[in-house]
Amino acid sequence: MDINDWRGISTVFLMIAFIATWIWLWSSKRKKGFDEAANLPFADEDEHQQSATEKDARSSNAE
Repeated sequence: MDINDWRGISTVFLMIAFIATWIWLWSSKRKKGFDEAANLPFADEDEHQQSATEKDARSSNAE
């Protein structure tokens, strides 16, 4: 076996790994996890707004 055989084998192996990863990522089993991950930035914004509102309420009660 020379270097060209190894290059061919590695190309086929990487193509199979890529296709398997692509199928795994697009499976319907992963949809719920991806939807939750997609909404993470918005959840952080809600928590920030709630904490800011609580700080405002505390400062107005302290006066």
